[in-house]
Amino acid sequence: MTKDMTSGSIPKHLVTFAIPMILGNMFQLTYNAVDAIIVGHFVGTSSLAAVGAANPIMNIIIFFIVGICMGTSVLMSEYFGANDIGKLKREVSTSMIVGMIFTIFMSIACFFLAEPILVITQTPSEIIPEANIYLKVIFSGLIFTFLYNIYSSTLRSMGDSKTPIIFLMISSVLNIFLAILFVVVFKMGVKGAGIATVISQFVSCALCIVYVYIRMPILRFKRSEIVVDKTLLKDTINYSWVTALQQTCLYVGKLLIQGSVNRLGVNSIATFNAVTRIDDFVLTPEQSIAHATTTFVAQNRGAKKRERIRKGFYAGMIIEAIYWLIVAGPVYMGSGSLMKLFVPDSGAEVIGLGVIYLESMAIFYILPGMTNGLQGYFRGMGDLKITLASTFIQIVVRVMCSYLLAPNFGIAGIAFSCLIGWIAMLAYEIPAYFRHKKNLKLYLKRRN
Repeated sequence: MTKDMTSGSIPKHLVTFAIPMILGNMFQLTYNAVDAIIVGHFVGTSSLAAVGAANPIMNIIIFFIVGICMGTSVLMSEYFGANDIGKLKREVSTSMIVGMIFTIFMSIACFFLAEPILVITQTPSEIIPEANIYLKVIFSGLIFTFLYNIYSSTLRSMGDSKTPIIFLMISSVLNIFLAILFVVVFKMGVKGAGIATVISQFVSCALCIVYVYIRMPILRFKRSEIVVDKTLLKDTINYSWVTALQQTCLYVGKLLIQGSVNRLGVNSIATFNAVTRIDDFVLTPEQSIAHATTTFVAQNRGAKKRERIRKGFYAGMIIEAIYWLIVAGPVYMGSGSLMKLFVPDSGAEVIGLGVIYLESMAIFYILPGMTNGLQGYFRGMGDLKITLASTFIQIVVRVMCSYLLAPNFGIAGIAFSCLIGWIAMLAYEIPAYFRHKKNLKLYLKRRN
């Protein structure tokens, strides 16, 4: 079901759009975390560390694909807000065809480069074989990742955040059962966890395709409509490339940070794998709120409704702050219990290191909420260079600080490197927002 955000209650639009995304992403994170929990408890700390070392590499590729889909969704939201359905369909067709070709080439390249990348990132030699197997399995299913994300981005651009999330929830539950089956019952180790994830991605992708064909006539294409529109291709590449670079920049930074953690030993690697999963649970809702802001702003940009853009941004930032107030206390007070989900009681050192990290991060989480809100606004306005530049600044500062602080402060140094990186990011974004706000009227005229 589509939703026009160019009229009606602004907070209601943002909340009702964000909540399904939050719930669905929580399910996705749950099945990602299930891999770590099952591997940690039933295979061992070494295998947990292998999955942890593989995750940043995997995320670089996956979120590059996600970035491509995010970029095209901004254009789709604009065309939908302007009620230009013909242009919307041509944009969907163009991004689908070009994206599939690109993803296939990327999947092949990553499959063969997995092990060399693990070596370059100074992954301990004893966990490279398992990490390599896990990555090869995940990379084999990248086409399903792309198809799910392009279909879900298209639906979200039209105001439907519920449907793709329902399919994601179904696949998440499936992944839990498959992970238990392959890892615990069939004793397939990290390879089994990877296979469970790929099968689940295929299911979410297939459900999206079937739903669009049956229930969304507006997105049902005739053979003559399946084209690459050369007039839209340039904007599609520009938007997709910048958002993909932004996502890649973020996860390349995380990969480099993983390198600083790898030097601290297997226990620290296992700790970092666990706490980053918890970070994801906290930060993903902030990102979902920002995505709601992006869709809202982009639709109203297409409709040229300046005042609703301003009010929508402010409402999004308030929701981000409220969310932080809700989540900070439970993370701080329950850090030990959260770590025990990933590591059995015998892993006392890993649990202790995780508590140190999480108690600091619980306080710091307000900052990424603010940066996400600002990024949601800039994406919706189509000013993606600001989002790329601010992410680049944050990552450079964060990586530098992690290598400076980790040798002396261990895992706590990684937490404080996040804090410094987010502060640097806000120092760039806030002045940029006020400049942008001042010129908003002229900006809209220029973009439209």
